[in-house]
Amino acid sequence: MVYIHVLGEWPTFRWNLQQIADRLASVRHKQGRLLGRMERLGFPLKAEATLQTLTEEVVKSSEIEGEVLNRDQVRSSIARRLGMDIGALPPADRHVEGVVEMILDATDHYAAELTAERLFGWHAALFPTGRSGMRKIVVGAWRTAETGPMQVVSGPIGRERVHYEAPSADRLDKEMQTFLDWFNGNASGIDPVLKAALAHLWFVTIHPFEDGNGRIARAIADLALARSEQSAQRFYSMSAQIRRERNEYYAILERTQRGSLDVTDWLAWFLDCLDRAFDGADTILGSILRKADFWDRHAARQLNERQRLVLNRLFDGFDGKLTSSKWAKLTKVSQATAARDIDELIGHGILRKDAAGGRSTSYSLLDLKPEN
Repeated sequence: MVYIHVLGEWPTFRWNLQQIADRLASVRHKQGRLLGRMERLGFPLKAEATLQTLTEEVVKSSEIEGEVLNRDQVRSSIARRLGMDIGALPPADRHVEGVVEMILDATDHYAAELTAERLFGWHAALFPTGRSGMRKIVVGAWRTAETGPMQVVSGPIGRERVHYEAPSADRLDKEMQTFLDWFNGNASGIDPVLKAALAHLWFVTIHPFEDGNGRIARAIADLALARSEQSAQRFYSMSAQIRRERNEYYAILERTQRGSLDVTDWLAWFLDCLDRAFDGADTILGSILRKADFWDRHAARQLNERQRLVLNRLFDGFDGKLTSSKWAKLTKVSQATAARDIDELIGHGILRKDAAGGRSTSYSLLDLKPEN
C-alpha cells in the first residue's frame, strides 16, 4: 500500500481553491458573526461560554479515541485554571489535569511558537504515568524504532485491518522539523483556517508519538484556529463536531492518506465540519443567554446558596433526573432540608414536579423563556 508520505513530492500538498472557495467564505462569515455576537456580551457570559466550550472540547476529543473522561472533573479543572468560582465540583485526577493543561496551553498561548519541546510537554501531560492503558510507552519524545512500525489498525487479533502505516522512526526528526518550520512560518497565500486543516492532516500523517497523535493533532488545529481569530476565547468546539461525525472523520483521513497529495477533499470535509461546529455553538450560546436571563429576572429573590448551586447545575447540564435524594447528596444536607429547598422553588414557580410521583418523584426547571 502506498501512503502519501512516500510520494516523491511529499509534503507539498496541493488543492483546488475554486472547489472550496464557497465553503471557505461561508466558514469565515459564520466565524466572524459568532465572534461579533460574543464580543457584545459581558465578561462573565463570555467566560461561561469559554468554560462550556473548552469542557466540550476536552471531553469530546478524548471520546473520539474511545476514552471517557469525567465531565465534572474536566469542568472543575478548567474553571480553576480560568479563575472561575463555579461552586463545589470534584477535584480532577492527574490524567484529566494533563488533558486540560494541553488544550489550554494550545488556546491561551496561540501566538507562541510551536516547538518540539512544547509538543513533548503536551504528550507528557497526556500520559502522566508513562503508560497508555497497561502498556508502557515512550513519553515526551518521538517514537523509536524499537516499537516497530506505527500502524493504525482495527479488528480482532489475528484479523486486524491496517488502515494506515506512518513514516519510520528514523525520519521523524526531519519530518517534524519541516512541519514545525512550515507551521511557524508565514505561508504566503494560505488562509489561516485552511492552515488549521492542513496542520491537522500533516501532523496526524507523520504520527510522531506512540499514542495521543489524534488528540494532539486536534489541539494543533485549535491553536491554528485561535490564531485565525486572534483570540484565546473559544465559543465553538471542533472536536465535539468531529465526535458526532467520527466515522466520516476516520474515513476521509484514510482515503486522503492513501491518495495523492491533492487534499481538496480533506479540506472540503474539514470546512464543512467546522461550519457545522459554528452552528453547534448556537446551542451553547442559547443556553448561556437563557441562564443569564433567568438570574436577571430573579436577582431580587432571596435564594440560598444550595438553591443557587443546584439551579446552576440544572442549567449547565444535570446528570439524569433531579430528585430530593440527589439534592441532599449534592448540597450535603438532610433529606428534610432538601425537600424544603425544593418546595420553596416550586412555590416561586421555578421548579415543577414531574409527572411520575411516589418514590420516583423528580423535578425540572419551569421558569424558562423560550430562546429567541
